[in-house]
Amino acid sequence: QVQLVESGGGLVQAGGSLRLSCVASGRIIFSNYAMGWFRQAPVKERDVVAAVSRSGRSTYYTDSMKGRFTVSRDNALNTMYLQMNTLKPEDSGVYYCAAGTKPGLLKTASDFSSWGVGTQVTVSS
Repeated sequence: QVQLVESGGGLVQAGGSLRLSCVASGRIIFSNYAMGWFRQAPVKERDVVAAVSRSGRSTYYTDSMKGRFTVSRDNALNTMYLQMNTLKPEDSGVYYCAAGTKPGLLKTASDFSSWGVGTQVTVSS
């Protein structure tokens, strides 16, 4: 079973940047897992932000993040990243990383079987 721990969240002004990290541990082969980032704002559902394939060659972004966020992974370090630039107040929320073993590029919460505890991102206006 994979354990996931996010880090890198914090408080930033609009227009600023943050880099989130998600480290996976356990008796795993990290490259066997498709990975994703999700965001949950208060009283809202957990929505996908970005996803990356097992190899890292394929990525997916929700429309509002395209051009501002970049997802990547380093399979040698068991780590996934989310570089967030030009942040907006509406980007605020708890960011979760997720891992799944279904084939392909995973884009919905139900595709993922393991979750981290989340890291808070707050963007002030």
